[in-house]
Amino acid sequence: MLEKDTYKTISTASNETLFKDKNSKFYGYAYPINSTDEVKLILKHLKKQHHAARHWCYAYVLGTKTKTHRVNDDGEPGNTAGMPIYRQIQSFNLTNTLVVVVRYFGGVKLGVSGLINAYKNSALITLQSCNITENTININYAITFNYDSMNKVMQIVKEKRLHIINQKLEISCYLEISVREKDAKTVFNIFNNLYLVNIKELI
Repeated sequence: MLEKDTYKTISTASNETLFKDKNSKFYGYAYPINSTDEVKLILKHLKKQHHAARHWCYAYVLGTKTKTHRVNDDGEPGNTAGMPIYRQIQSFNLTNTLVVVVRYFGGVKLGVSGLINAYKNSALITLQSCNITENTININYAITFNYDSMNKVMQIVKEKRLHIINQKLEISCYLEISVREKDAKTVFNIFNNLYLVNIKELI
């Protein structure tokens, strides 16, 4: 059985959502991300925007084939904020997604179960407001060939409907192509068997 070569993520950042419980306000945000550096920049921006808030709790999932995640309770009791947010990302089966919930304390303590419920619901309504897309996991290849092989190479590109990311077509030619993972081995072998054509995977 072939491994699944698609993944779900959100297409754009969400609008701000608001969940209230006993005078506490929970502002929810979701973002598509590709690196932990983006997480740091987003948190920096939100802390500036909500400088009077008490907590900036978050969770994210990164990666397609191999996934990594992180949760952060940011001063709330352990596992009452980051983990409920993370479970909502999981329930939507998302990756490359960050959800941040910013809390303004309303003067009344919510207790452990109340906090879990509030952060869960804030993350839930935030993700429900997002546009979720299913994308393919792709492998990128670099193909080098001489000008005489151009017609052969471009014919395969056309027949297989391959996506060209970058190209330089001169005496010495270079193509970068993106291939859906399930088709990658077949495409690699086709080019690899062509005379005077070299193909290698881009990592």
